[in-house]
Amino acid sequence: MRKFAFLFIVMIVSATGFSQNISDNAIGLRVGDSDGFGTEVSYQRALGENNRLELDLGWRTGDNYDAFRLTGLYQWVFNLDGNFNWYVGAGGGVGSISVDNVPAGTDDSETYFYAAGDIGIEYDFDIPLLLSLDFRPEFGFGGDLVDDDVDFDIALGIRYQF
Repeated sequence: MRKFAFLFIVMIVSATGFSQNISDNAIGLRVGDSDGFGTEVSYQRALGENNRLELDLGWRTGDNYDAFRLTGLYQWVFNLDGNFNWYVGAGGGVGSISVDNVPAGTDDSETYFYAAGDIGIEYDFDIPLLLSLDFRPEFGFGGDLVDDDVDFDIALGIRYQF
């Protein structure tokens, strides 16, 4: 296990030397399953030469429920080749769900929390367009209406950079 951790740290440090500058801001959509949330509004803010903060807001309404969630991730971005990058990150979020038509005497709303990881690839076009594909495992906890388990989210992102 120590050898794996050492190798991972060496890879991160060596890749940092080949990182490229990222745009100061990017806003767009992250389209995936998101544990039933579908499309999320996504904002990225550069915090340094090769790291950034990503905030995603998802909401969903149906016949008998309303829900929203806010995710925050800290990401490290590394250059692969030209405009092609990969990134890794960690963070978490908070969500709320309200369900109608539940049995009498049962609380029909709750707030929950989750921790999240993130790994993905992206292509930074010469125009202010950024396309990405990422994998985000989420570890939820906090209620009866939301499962306390691991969800795996895969999504395609399209963002305008400014």
